[in-house]
This record gives sequence, C-alpha cells and structure tokens, in this order.
Amino acid sequence: MTKTDVSNLTQLGAQTKLPDSPDEALLEKVPNAQKDTDALVRFTVPEFTSLCPLTGQPDFAHMVIDYVPDQWLIESKSLKIFLGAFRNHGAFHEDCTIGIARRLVAELEPRWLRIGGYWYPRGGMPIDVFWQTGEPPKDLWLPDQGVPTYRGRG
Repeated sequence: MTKTDVSNLTQLGAQTKLPDSPDEALLEKVPNAQKDTDALVRFTVPEFTSLCPLTGQPDFAHMVIDYVPDQWLIESKSLKIFLGAFRNHGAFHEDCTIGIARRLVAELEPRWLRIGGYWYPRGGMPIDVFWQTGEPPKDLWLPDQGVPTYRGRG
C-alpha cells in the first residue's frame, strides 16, 4: 500500500472557518494511489443548504456526488467546507447543483462525475437537478443514488 502525500493540505487537522462564498472556498486534493482502477467514490450530503436568491429564505437539499477519480482525490474536509459555504449563498437550485459539479470537474479532472441534487419542496414543488460529464466508464458498478422521488402524502 502506497503512503499518500498530504504535505500540501492546509485545512485537514486545523480549525477552518467557512468562506464567505463558494467561490472563495479552497478545494484541496491528494494524489490517487489507485489511479489504475475505475472505482466509484460517493459523497452523500443529506443536509445541504443554500439561500433563495430572491427572498433570502433557506433552501434544503440532499446531494449525492459520484465520481471516478483519475490523478486526484478530493480531500473530504475541504469538500465539506466548500459545500458549507453555500449556506449564505443565494442561487437557484440548478445553479447550485451544476456549479458544484463543474467546480469539482475543474479541480479534479475526474474520469467521470455525476451529481444528483434532490431539493426539498418550496412552494409545494420539489426540484431535482441531475448532471453528469458523459457516459460512465465501461464495467463501472454504478449503484442507484438511493434517494426516492418526492411523494409528499401520496
């Protein structure tokens, strides 16, 4: 087993305040010691929050981020801080969801990435947002994201 070089990380093991915006958040990465393998990595974020850009009211979502790393792995604390920076950020559901995915793609250059943003109802209507970079690698085990569609009282 190869020891992963973490000497470039600045947030892990230290107290880190939430940035004022997602754009200011530092996403850190570490070398992928298993870069010869197509493995699915999943982050589940059941308590994601952002603000409505018009009313300033809170919006809540359950996010599922799946990716197949290439050269880099995302450092999970930096991902938590990045996602936490949306807490005081006003943006529509689509912008938050796709913006998260595009930022991760830009930073990591993964072989493949998909995101499911399952937004809780606002005004009586849930909005689910899905995006992916293309076809997943051949023979990749791709489990269901495990979030049921909203059924209300139905």
